[in-house]
Amino acid sequence: MAVKIRTDQCSGCGACLQACFFAALDLKDGKVSVEEGLCTSCGACVSACSLDAIEQAVLKKEAKDSAAGRDIWVYIEGNGPDDLRSVSLELLGVGRALADAAGQSLAAVVCSDGTQEWEPFLFAYGADLVYNAIASGLQPYTTDGHASALSSLAAEHKPAALLLGATANGRDLAPRVAARLQTGLTADCTSVAYQEDSGRIVWTRPAFSGNIMATIVSDKYPQMGTVRPGIFKRPRQQPGRSGSSVRQEVLLPSLAAKILEFRPGKMAAVKLEEASVIIAGGRGMGSAENFQLLQQLADAMGGVVAASRAAVDAGWQSHVVQVGQSGKAVGPKLYLACGISGAVQHLAGIGGADIVVAVNKDPDAPIFRMADIGIVGDVLEIIPALIRAVEETKRG
Repeated sequence: MAVKIRTDQCSGCGACLQACFFAALDLKDGKVSVEEGLCTSCGACVSACSLDAIEQAVLKKEAKDSAAGRDIWVYIEGNGPDDLRSVSLELLGVGRALADAAGQSLAAVVCSDGTQEWEPFLFAYGADLVYNAIASGLQPYTTDGHASALSSLAAEHKPAALLLGATANGRDLAPRVAARLQTGLTADCTSVAYQEDSGRIVWTRPAFSGNIMATIVSDKYPQMGTVRPGIFKRPRQQPGRSGSSVRQEVLLPSLAAKILEFRPGKMAAVKLEEASVIIAGGRGMGSAENFQLLQQLADAMGGVVAASRAAVDAGWQSHVVQVGQSGKAVGPKLYLACGISGAVQHLAGIGGADIVVAVNKDPDAPIFRMADIGIVGDVLEIIPALIRAVEETKRG
């Protein structure tokens, strides 16, 4: 939805052109005109105009039935079916449950360059409909490109809800899309449910460093939220499942940034939410140096190292690998907790694990109440023994 120019008040000074981030304004015959396909109605030009010659478009509140929109949308994050974040599949499972409860369809939304065939893959994971916004500047991810494509697609098709993963890209993208659609956003959710009496989604998220859980219901549409990776299990694939698709070319603004080269950093390799084996350490590890033992065990088992909040607060590990309510929620096949007492905030982050093994010298540690296997003893003695056992097994 573009801004409107009051031509009788426009002096042609050009101040608005300099303020526009998207090159959506032009000066013709001494008056400013708007390219509707490029304008995002961000309001920068309105603030720059001293003559009150620009009117910002405002979404009018529609009648309840039409304002509510239709279908549950899930934003798919990745460069193709073989290169996507696992949280996208997790959200398809969540979206499927919401759509069934609401009697609506589940739509997967992709922003791509049009070279990948997404539809069969996404249908197999529960999508009834696939929207593919296509433009040459949409891969790899850029903030401006995906924000413009996703918001324009949502403004046209009016979903009832839009779910995104609470990843780095999802947290970057979601608030920009919400602002453009003039709707609310509940961030970093750990629970999503459908409220039958109101027809709205109930979002639950930790607040005050995880000390309380806040429940939020939005009265604006689309209802938007980002959901933590690792909270929900991905649905089972159903090969041969079919659906419908909409491939739509979108017009992108002049992008403020262009990615010339991608060089993953050291921490980029650590994706806790997607790891099948996680070796986590807590205060009981005693020092940062002792985490090298966990790294050796993780390397031997093909896993990654994580940490509790206590270990992160002590400066032994980066917040990037923190597990818990104030860190990341994970769902590995095996979670080995070493020297972690088991505070409720930490336990909330490992509920998705298939098997939890705990090593702690305190037999009354709360972690043992959740663990499938408990080992009482000194982690600095037990971990080296585990490393030797794994290496001997691998040698045959």
